[in-house]
Amino acid sequence: MKTALRTCPLCEAVCGLTLTLDDDNHITSVKGDRDDPFSKGFICPKGASFGHLDEDPDRLSAPLIRRGDEWVTVSWDEAFAAVAAGLGKVIAEHGRKSLALYVGNPNAHTVAGALYNTPLIRALGTRNIFSASTADQMPKHVSSGLMFGDPVAIPVPDLDRTDYLLMLGANPLESNGSLCTAPDFPGRLKAIRKRGGKVVVVDPRLTRTAKLADEHIFVKPGTDAYLLFAIVHTLFTEGLTAVDVASNGLDEVRSAATPFTPEAVAARTGVPADVIVRIAHELAAAPTAAVYARIGTCTAEFGTLAQWLVDVINVLTGNMDRPGGVMFANPAAPGPRRTRAFTTGRWTSRARQLPEAFGELPVATLADELETPGDGQVRGLVTVAGNPVLSAPSGPRIGSALSNVEFMVSVDRYLNETTEHANVILPPPPSTQSSHYDFALLGFAVRNYARYSPPMLPLGDRPSEADILARLSMIAAGQDGDPMLLDEMIIDQTLRAAVGAKGSGVEGREVGDLRADLQGNSGVELRLDMMLRLGPYGEWSGGGNLSLQTLLDNPHGLDLGPLESQLPGRLLTESGRVELAPAKMLDDVTRLRESLERAPADIVLIGRRQLRSNNSWMHNVSTLVGGSNKCTLQINPLDMERLGLTDSATVKSAAGELIVPLEPTDTIMPGVVSLPHGWGHSGSTQRVAAAHAGVNANALTDDAVVDVPSGNAVFNGVPVTVSPVG
Repeated sequence: MKTALRTCPLCEAVCGLTLTLDDDNHITSVKGDRDDPFSKGFICPKGASFGHLDEDPDRLSAPLIRRGDEWVTVSWDEAFAAVAAGLGKVIAEHGRKSLALYVGNPNAHTVAGALYNTPLIRALGTRNIFSASTADQMPKHVSSGLMFGDPVAIPVPDLDRTDYLLMLGANPLESNGSLCTAPDFPGRLKAIRKRGGKVVVVDPRLTRTAKLADEHIFVKPGTDAYLLFAIVHTLFTEGLTAVDVASNGLDEVRSAATPFTPEAVAARTGVPADVIVRIAHELAAAPTAAVYARIGTCTAEFGTLAQWLVDVINVLTGNMDRPGGVMFANPAAPGPRRTRAFTTGRWTSRARQLPEAFGELPVATLADELETPGDGQVRGLVTVAGNPVLSAPSGPRIGSALSNVEFMVSVDRYLNETTEHANVILPPPPSTQSSHYDFALLGFAVRNYARYSPPMLPLGDRPSEADILARLSMIAAGQDGDPMLLDEMIIDQTLRAAVGAKGSGVEGREVGDLRADLQGNSGVELRLDMMLRLGPYGEWSGGGNLSLQTLLDNPHGLDLGPLESQLPGRLLTESGRVELAPAKMLDDVTRLRESLERAPADIVLIGRRQLRSNNSWMHNVSTLVGGSNKCTLQINPLDMERLGLTDSATVKSAAGELIVPLEPTDTIMPGVVSLPHGWGHSGSTQRVAAAHAGVNANALTDDAVVDVPSGNAVFNGVPVTVSPVG
């Protein structure tokens, strides 16, 4: 028996794990790492099932090539040769504009996704880039980019020091947090209350998080922007503002808020005017306060406006970049700094002319690009750890449209509803054979922290996920070869930029000398070492002595201290100030104002987070299905009686229809129904998933409807009809 330490890669909480392995290297025990300074032993059911997921017998262990209707196991060299031939043929016949890339949610949890997807995008040479971000969080990137100049400058609630937390559309007791990396989120919320603070949850459902809070406020789905604007209106009209960061646009925001009085929005939101006024007063009066909103507000018709207003309120109440308010993480291994202020719409999609945001096109138009004939139609597709047939809006339409693709390669652990359409599947190794560092997630951490997990077990004769993506990038660029060549090129480019940057800490030094100092057993480790040394706590930046070796010497992780104020240095706006009233936000206010009097739908659909699920890729583990993870339609008993429903119902939307088992509960508002995301595994080759198939909620999601500024898909507040079966 032996023990190994590991960061859990299964959600955004980055909890430390202590694993026990037997003599055959099978995981026999998974516990929380009590010596991790950030997670302190916390573990959830997903983390506890780490070994089951890692050793899933349905995981692919070797490349597959589709020949006719059959899948054939082949060698890695044969698989990469097939990729080179397939992509090469598409490029030769249709050009690079006919290529597309889709990147799924698990990429945020891997070093390979963080370090190698950007080189892959550059190598493909196409603007057809899609990801799960436009089905999840793009509104926050856009609002942050417009306000702070950087789409990854996302302020997070300083949970450990705040006195008042207002949460909208977030259920961290199920999700473990999102765009807010906070292991043991439940414990942190309890601590707010224990020290005399207050937690308020605004949600159409009485979620587990809402039950823990001091107060739960029901709100009609998709109306968060109205509610937030009414809070802004109250702060202005009652003289409750206390702006203490350099900013532009205060008068413009005041003017924009004028129509959205608490009385004007009360009926539309379902929140009484006096409650709105009280919440505004409580935010302003609290010694410190933070407003935090997540996926329920992002995946709505006015998602970007809602995310913008969240941080407008944080600024107006004097809680931006302040201990106990919302603050910016200072990650130990940051990515390259942007060189220009953020903007959107640098190009548009071919079929619907939807604007680009953060380098991506909306996944809501992926099916259009696959289906629409003409110059630039997607003929070659690369997917990396993604299953858009289940996770994207109008998913079944994407599944049908994939028949138009001439060549498709998928980097994925499973033969699933999307990869079954591929020509070649390249499976990454299990987590036990992979290194891990949370490049993306530590940029949103509520405390500065770093931890590295080297591979627990040897790779054997298979490539790492990093090497798979690096070689795929080289093939796409027409330069197939040793993946290490790509790493060395990136290291050289990064070091040259650093020594040429004024005040960088290595200004004027020799690139060769710096390269010689780097340590690591792989391209991933060499690049991580370089990023740590150049980062804010690194020995090359003068901020400390952090390096890869430091993390290897501290396998439980390092606490790098509480969040600290970073403005104005964190800003990349042209003015060097927080832009409270970006033109693109004010333009969209017109759309919001015009819809205020629109008659609401009788019943609307929302999604639902589940503790033991993280989208479709966790549904093939027996310990994570069943129980509370039910693919049921939650509905208020009053609606069941009113509509004459019994055990099941037919749910119809503009996009499609489903027959779903009903789960009556008074924890959901009348007029709202809820269906979880990521199910629909009927006919899957994944045996556990097929036995708990459920239905694909995105058969009901209309890909014609998006949040205008970000292009994000709209999954919440979807008008539906619910009727008896038959």
